[in-house]
Amino acid sequence: MRVRQRARRLRPGDRVAVVAPAGPVPPSVLEDGVRLLKSWGLEVVVGEHVLDQHPHFDYLAGSDADRAADFQKAWCDPDIAAVLCARGGYGCLRMLDLVDWPAIAAVAPKIFAGSSDVTALHDAFATYVGQSTLFTPMSASVALTEDAQAAKLLHTMLFEPEQAMVIGAGTGDPIVGGTARGVLTGGNLSLIVSALGAPEAPPRAEGAIAVLEDVTEEVYRLDRLVTQLLRSGWFEGVAGIALGSWTDCGGLPQVRALMEDRLSGLGVPVAWELGFGHCAGQYSLPLGVEAELDADAGVLRLTEPALT
Repeated sequence: MRVRQRARRLRPGDRVAVVAPAGPVPPSVLEDGVRLLKSWGLEVVVGEHVLDQHPHFDYLAGSDADRAADFQKAWCDPDIAAVLCARGGYGCLRMLDLVDWPAIAAVAPKIFAGSSDVTALHDAFATYVGQSTLFTPMSASVALTEDAQAAKLLHTMLFEPEQAMVIGAGTGDPIVGGTARGVLTGGNLSLIVSALGAPEAPPRAEGAIAVLEDVTEEVYRLDRLVTQLLRSGWFEGVAGIALGSWTDCGGLPQVRALMEDRLSGLGVPVAWELGFGHCAGQYSLPLGVEAELDADAGVLRLTEPALT
């Protein structure tokens, strides 16, 4: 798997867009997120339909066409330096086919950031655009607005990426010890599986370091998801696996036992809980950038900054 094109870092005065490609956005949290971004010296443009709600399905932020239009308009605006997703939930899969991906690919690299359900868009960027993206807390979620550590880590990644070269607390608790090197790929486990067979399906993780996390999935469901990736061949040739958080997925000892049962047979380093995903103080990490995994130490070390 090849390293992808990188976007440039943010600077005070840059314009950034907030869009809602998935679930509905609480207005008060959006206000808090915009306030935080402005405190970083950024000019914030909120998508026209960010506060919309689908007329029939209350788990969606407006219609599929409007969510796709907000995203594409923001990305194709030459004055926008970054497109930040407001929140996850569900909905990105529904808008993928409504985006003009050749038009997206024609734009010079810029920052795209989000996580959870936004994994579907990360996959599309990898397939159609060939640029790296950032798996980060959402700009209109309490995971950012009420978590000072997560906000600090995101700010560093966006503005001083050379100071954000290490991901993980370095506590060291490997499922399988060892070191590996490869391009980071993956994101939210359930979204990766949902993309299998689709045009934007993430490429097999051959030679890559797979990063995986999830939330509110019971252990038997995690078993089914990981087993599907194994049976589909997605892990064939993987260099290493870095696991993030598993919030509200049942008892962590059982989740760990499952990952050991399913993944240790691959014969590659597998690190447990590196602190990205749905957790307090979550790390931001780039997808499509090369890193070295030290499973014994419990860290990923980027071989170059995530942004230029």
